[in-house]
Amino acid sequence: MYTIKVNREKEFKTEISQNNNLITGTINHESFLGNIIEIRNGVYHLIMDNTSYNLELIKHIPEDKKMIVKVNNTSYTVEVKDKYDDLLHSMGLDNLLVKKVNDIKAPMPGMVLNILVSEGQEVKKGDALIVLEAMKMENVLKSPTDGIIKKIAIQKGTAVEKNQLLIQF
Repeated sequence: MYTIKVNREKEFKTEISQNNNLITGTINHESFLGNIIEIRNGVYHLIMDNTSYNLELIKHIPEDKKMIVKVNNTSYTVEVKDKYDDLLHSMGLDNLLVKKVNDIKAPMPGMVLNILVSEGQEVKKGDALIVLEAMKMENVLKSPTDGIIKKIAIQKGTAVEKNQLLIQF
């Protein structure tokens, strides 16, 4: 049994099995039968309930159990949880799966060209934090997690060494 959440809104309970191109199962306790073929890597064609669907896997984020899927040219964010994820959630242990990041350190020696955040600012995973120049290349350091900036330990124009503390969450 899987719980599938689409765009953080609609939730479906599903069981799916596949035998060659034939796909069967239930969605919210209603049976379905379909035929799916892989056209090329990450691109599929599905026929289900006399309706044709073009599916394309845009991005797979395994650590978050998420995918971005395009269905007939409309993109959806899909989260998939199995029975073990549901069990951990019911026991209050699902937050143990999240890696806690407290510090952002310089991945290499370089020069701080720009600081894109300020202390006290709330950031989301993937937000740009700092532009670091190293070996004549500009590198944008992004937030590995959601959080609030507690301290910025460097200044614009400062030379930094590898593993030097840049930002604290």
